[in-house]
Amino acid sequence: MDTGKFTGFEVTLQKPGIAWIEFNEPDKLNGMNTRKKRDLIETLIQAQMDDAVRVVCFIGQGRGFCAGDDLSAYTSAGGDSAGLVPDIHPGHDSPMGTYNALKHISQALNQAIRKLDKITIAAINGIAIQTGLSLALACDFKIAAKQAKLGSATLRFGLLPDEGGQFLLLQHMGLTKTLDFVMRKRIVSADEALSLGLVNEVVPDAELRSSVEALAMEMAQGPQVAMRLLKQSVYQAANLTFEQACEEIAAKTAISDHHPDTKEGVASFREKRSPEFNEWLKKYE
Repeated sequence: MDTGKFTGFEVTLQKPGIAWIEFNEPDKLNGMNTRKKRDLIETLIQAQMDDAVRVVCFIGQGRGFCAGDDLSAYTSAGGDSAGLVPDIHPGHDSPMGTYNALKHISQALNQAIRKLDKITIAAINGIAIQTGLSLALACDFKIAAKQAKLGSATLRFGLLPDEGGQFLLLQHMGLTKTLDFVMRKRIVSADEALSLGLVNEVVPDAELRSSVEALAMEMAQGPQVAMRLLKQSVYQAANLTFEQACEEIAAKTAISDHHPDTKEGVASFREKRSPEFNEWLKKYE
């Protein structure tokens, strides 16, 4: 995948296959605009297609993880770095413009995160509001710094969580808590977000990156084929009957059971040693 600086973020790749996407506009609390979202979508497509990538981590610079949409930027390209994709009209100037911009850009970004079969981790370093909160919730793991603040709060502007935020909140908290969260425009501390089920863990501010690095390393060293199949299966199971979920995972097991990683896992257990998975990815290490 391409590394370097793009529209509002920069990408680095660390061994063994940990990609960091770092939002680098702290003066704007890392707010989103159309070009940034499109560059992020392209970056995620590249991450999916690149065997050198095993885990994708998101983090922000400064006080914000991502404080939502930068509404002032929707009439301009924004950013000084070269974009991965060409500029297009941002939309939202008509009902159909809004529909298309949501479907193909804002919603498409969170769907791209969920569609990625590699593990994703949100390192929530600070303020995560609206679009920023939804991006974090679309990730598989959410680790928050103690100073982080999380909220939807779209009703403060008479807006909706139109990037799919209502679905992601409902998936994490359930109906009653989601209605309370969005209707009362709540912005909560990291500890309260943990109690609500929005994040997996809260860590001291200074330990956020190292904590996420440790989790990313654990995920990167696991059996990648089985993990990716399992990730897909878990998310799909949420929308299937029990019988359908059993059929779906049986089809995936027909693949994973015959992969070299399974043979290595069984052998390492018998030999009482740590497994060495991912022989097919060794050339990237």
